[in-house]
Amino acid sequence: MTNNDVLRRLRYAFEYNNSTMSDIMALAGQTPSREQMISWLSKDDDSTFAAMADVDLARFLNGLIIYKRGKKDGPQPEPEQRLNNNIIFRKLKIALDFKDDDVLDVMTLADFRLSKPELSAFFRRADHKHFRACQDQVLRNFIKGLQLKFRPGTATDDQE
Repeated sequence: MTNNDVLRRLRYAFEYNNSTMSDIMALAGQTPSREQMISWLSKDDDSTFAAMADVDLARFLNGLIIYKRGKKDGPQPEPEQRLNNNIIFRKLKIALDFKDDDVLDVMTLADFRLSKPELSAFFRRADHKHFRACQDQVLRNFIKGLQLKFRPGTATDDQE
């Protein structure tokens, strides 16, 4: 999944407008212009489309954590320069204050089955022997499950 795809899907799942999306990023120290936010949220074949850098999505996810859970004391975490699905998945889990059972329940809503050991493998250090890379399919189904949880009754194929 591209960073833009993740951003669009999260916007749809949580029913955020462009202003809220910008406000969330501002919580992490970056206030994108209205045009910049629109270009990130545009479809890939739109003339206003602009690819979102990893660091920008990391800032959005850090802002989402602050938006959902409040600002923590002390220095705020720096956004990652490189993102992968495991980091995105972990940040979403933190932002929503989900435990493993909550994540599994959301995955079940999307008709995607995972065991607890499979799930915990996504949140391990990359050098751990039981680490497993999170594939696009897993992240896509998690976000689809979030949509079904937070926007019940919406058609999952009609995003945007």
